[in-house]
Amino acid sequence: MTANTFKENTLKQLPPDGAPLPHAASSAPFEPYATEAMTPEQERVYLASQWQLMWWKFRKHRLAVISAFVIVAIYAMAAFAEFLAPYHYTSRNTDFIRAPGQSVHLFHEGSFVGPFVYPYTMRLNMENLKREYEIDRTRPQKLRFFCRGDDYMFWGLIPGNLRLVCPPEDGTFFFLGTDRLGRDMLSRILYGGRISLSIGLIGVSVSFVLGVIVGGIAGYYGGRVDLVVQRIIEIVQSLPHIPLWLALASIMPPSWSPLLVYFGITIILGLMDWTGLARSVRSKLLSLREEDYVVAAQLMGAKPARIIGLHLVPGFMSHLIASATITIPKTILGETALSFLGLGLRPPITSWGVMLNEAQDINVVALYPWLLYPVVPVIVIILAFNFLGDGLRDAADPYR
Repeated sequence: MTANTFKENTLKQLPPDGAPLPHAASSAPFEPYATEAMTPEQERVYLASQWQLMWWKFRKHRLAVISAFVIVAIYAMAAFAEFLAPYHYTSRNTDFIRAPGQSVHLFHEGSFVGPFVYPYTMRLNMENLKREYEIDRTRPQKLRFFCRGDDYMFWGLIPGNLRLVCPPEDGTFFFLGTDRLGRDMLSRILYGGRISLSIGLIGVSVSFVLGVIVGGIAGYYGGRVDLVVQRIIEIVQSLPHIPLWLALASIMPPSWSPLLVYFGITIILGLMDWTGLARSVRSKLLSLREEDYVVAAQLMGAKPARIIGLHLVPGFMSHLIASATITIPKTILGETALSFLGLGLRPPITSWGVMLNEAQDINVVALYPWLLYPVVPVIVIILAFNFLGDGLRDAADPYR
């Protein structure tokens, strides 16, 4: 088609001079926010909130979901240690020193008896002066559930003696064996988990507050303030952590009560792990401080602390949560290492590190390997937090 032909056809479609152009108008009410129709599946995704998208992406990380359930279960067991533990963590059974674990059975000689254990018979070997335990498989002893056992103060506030499981009448129940003083290992692991796990949370809270404050100041103000803060962070990060931990822990007076030592170790661990979080906060604030809503808040007279706390930090709170989740196992491992070396918590406080301190002798470990059982929950909780942190870090950016 030539240009002249196209022009002639266009002129033929136009109305005569003075006639109105053809048009159509809809009589439906005007809806300024109307969009094209979406299917229910599209509405569910397109109209979902940020947290919903993060939750959907987190659920796809199966290992992170399993780790979250494991962490919740471990913290729940630590919270109700008095009820779950068969004995009080200080209860001694001098007749069963370094006794091996007693297995739980259901059937005896082909007949169902219920949860029961076989009793020990102890014999002292006069050649090597070692206690030798033999299992008496002729006398099954049934375990008691929801029974009355050793007295305790639940969280140091409520007296009680109700326990989930108790040893048989005139019998014992050492599922994981006993230590050098005849104390039940399972009960001490449950009680010790409360201390080790709470130190992780409190230590991360200290580092979280320091990281947000210091990183927020550096990222918001920039310039010389940022330069000074970055140099301080580099100095702290250049210090070797383990020797510094040892130095700070060794200056705590031996006369301090176990409670003061507990808070001292918590603060020390928190003061060492804030630098990474501070740098993350600083980099985020440098990119967000020039946004329009920040400028609007400044023009309205908002103070820097309000702008940082109410406008900037919530914008990347998901990233902060992921970073804090990865930091918790470092704090738990730090407490375990210090207590294992004898510079952290000390008896009568019980933690996983304090229990491992008693298993330093290789000869003891070779003869009584169950004294190393406290290392199992340490490994499990650290792996669970690392996997959970990976899942949260991926979910923090649901559009990727």
